[in-house]
Amino acid sequence: MFFLELSFKGGCREVGRSGLLVNGEILLDYGIKAGEIPEYPKNGMEPKAVLVSHGHLDHCGAVPNLMYLNPEVFMTPPTADFTALLGRDTLKLAETTLSGVSPFDSDDLQKLNHKTQRKDYGETFKTHGYNVCFYNAGHIPGASGIHIESESGESLFYTGDLSLQETRLVPGAEEFPEADTLVLESTYFGEDHVQRKETEERFIESIHETLDIGGTALIPAFAIGRTQEILMLLDAYGIRAYVDGMGRDVYKILKKYPEYLRNPDLLDRAFERATQVKNHLRESVLGEPAVIVTTAGMLNGGPVLYYLSRLYNDPGSKILLTGYQVEGTNGRLALEHRMIETRGDILSLKPAIEQYDFSAHCGDRELKQLVKDFCDKGTKRVFVMHGEKTEAFAEWISEEIGVEAYAPANGGSFIF
Repeated sequence: MFFLELSFKGGCREVGRSGLLVNGEILLDYGIKAGEIPEYPKNGMEPKAVLVSHGHLDHCGAVPNLMYLNPEVFMTPPTADFTALLGRDTLKLAETTLSGVSPFDSDDLQKLNHKTQRKDYGETFKTHGYNVCFYNAGHIPGASGIHIESESGESLFYTGDLSLQETRLVPGAEEFPEADTLVLESTYFGEDHVQRKETEERFIESIHETLDIGGTALIPAFAIGRTQEILMLLDAYGIRAYVDGMGRDVYKILKKYPEYLRNPDLLDRAFERATQVKNHLRESVLGEPAVIVTTAGMLNGGPVLYYLSRLYNDPGSKILLTGYQVEGTNGRLALEHRMIETRGDILSLKPAIEQYDFSAHCGDRELKQLVKDFCDKGTKRVFVMHGEKTEAFAEWISEEIGVEAYAPANGGSFIF
């Protein structure tokens, strides 16, 4: 028997908050949403173990807050390093980004680092009576689908965020094991991605057009995964770029784990050919036509705000967004109203603004096929979370595949 409880449901696209408690003991992910006061365990939850699927803030960002419970913690090695990096950044930005409230302190981070047990893909381990194994989920380096089996033989598979398609940075997800229960992300249910090659070609063409007229191509990118992929793409087309922000620190982490990358040599080459920008040299970068890859991907912080403060009045430059822009972020504001807010000021943007789908999530067809494949192998029930259309997806699963399907509400619980 399994008892599932959502600590909070993943919300908008890539920066919702994820957390799922199994049998009151095993917590799968515990994330925060940047820019708000984090939520904490609901209903007095006291997990004995925490399993983290991957190193994005919405899946790992609040884990340090649980250290007072002294749980066992398991992650892949890259995820452990990303979690520590994001934790340090959260503390650094606490006063400005989190309304002066920090969800944890440096002692919590140190304790988390000490307690974390690093497990590679395919390495079965035990925690509090459960057999657990991580499987490559694509998405970003170290991202895992998590298979849990109870002593009675009941099994559950939690996908985390996943992608079946390889990118320049990582291979696609591997074949997953059978499970009685599937807990599935649904970020892009109802929406398929444009072919990656087509997206890349339009992106590169737009950059060349910008450089040809003497403008600057500013590319905001998420630090973990997206910055590295974009630099590899630019290098493949012979475009020299500047790189700024946390993406540089992420690259240093990735160099330690080449086995989690699709082609580590190409990643090394991309960073060797790119020019890394130090804070005091940012002004000099803007003296000539340039391509700048920098954090943050949704324009809500990081060096990108410096560059925008210098380029906002230049119609010859261009802002090339490389990911989904969540409602309430500067990125969404820029797309919809051609403006951003920074330090109390509102900047009207004259550069062209373009958005490209470099998503590292499954599209609609892949999500549906994944559910069919699991159910063909005996999956009895599916829980759909981390998306904007979870109820519609659950309804489709029930009607088209004929298995139990649920779109849990925040704080919902299920026994089966």
